[in-house]
Amino acid sequence: MPVRWGIIGCGNVTEVKSGPGFQNARDSSLVAVMRRNAEKARDYAERHGVPRWYSNASDLIADPEVDIVSIATPPSTHCELALQVCAAGKPALVEKPMAASWAECRRMVEAFQDAGLPLFVAYYRRALPRFKKVQELLASGRIGSIRAVSVRYFAPWRNFDRENLPWRFRPGISGGGLFLDLASHTLDVLDYLLGPVAASAGFASNQGSSYPAEDSVSLALKLESGALGTGLWQFGADRSEDTIEVQGDRGRLTFATFGDGPIHLSSGGADEEFVIPNPTAIQQPLIQTIVDELNGGPPCPSTGVSAARTSRVMEQALWEYYRE
Repeated sequence: MPVRWGIIGCGNVTEVKSGPGFQNARDSSLVAVMRRNAEKARDYAERHGVPRWYSNASDLIADPEVDIVSIATPPSTHCELALQVCAAGKPALVEKPMAASWAECRRMVEAFQDAGLPLFVAYYRRALPRFKKVQELLASGRIGSIRAVSVRYFAPWRNFDRENLPWRFRPGISGGGLFLDLASHTLDVLDYLLGPVAASAGFASNQGSSYPAEDSVSLALKLESGALGTGLWQFGADRSEDTIEVQGDRGRLTFATFGDGPIHLSSGGADEEFVIPNPTAIQQPLIQTIVDELNGGPPCPSTGVSAARTSRVMEQALWEYYRE
């Protein structure tokens, strides 16, 4: 049966990544969008062939022809909007990071569980073919027992007018800085591929003073499996780098969180590469799993429960920085 979507916050992320996915997934349609700027909401609806648009979130949530609501607004609004959707008796798909704090994530999870409603989070890499391939290679035993994982994410320095910062650099709106925005994907990938984190500790600092949020984060991890991990995110480097390396006792896998470059497998003295391109509407595979679950199929791999684990790890990494 067709699943009818409504989007709250039809900004840039919905133009290509998710909006077309709602329309093109099997048994799925996008029937309503909302943006506070009515002119921009109408423009989006007209360009994407969406039948209805709103400038008030409550009106979209109450629309009887909307079966599930996608919340694509900044993190500071995720919890409040998700609870409104829950109170209306509808499932929700929330953009990442799931909320501005782990406490908000727990509130959301508990509300939807109490209501008997599904809560999904847009960690869409869990459904992408390239990460399914990584999962397959890990399960095959080609690299043996997993001992450790290391993450490196470097990006060149960006200078901003502190009086006119983009929302992702304003902790009151985003919950933090680019660490929350980008590392959330990587940490969720680790949760998906290697299992939950049992313990973590981290340090954050602001080394460039271009904005109030953190710009450098280091993280130590112990996975429930017993494997250990480290991560370093630096947003003031001389170059760009995006590397996840999973080390086993018989080999290693190296791949990136972002983009769709080759997956490298080194095992038994031989090297292999696997190139698996991402779809244009990159969220569509995850959207399909949600639609399938709502129609009685297998469960979606990205839920409020799994996403809250990632938020907890990130909050532990940033605790000292924001406590000061």
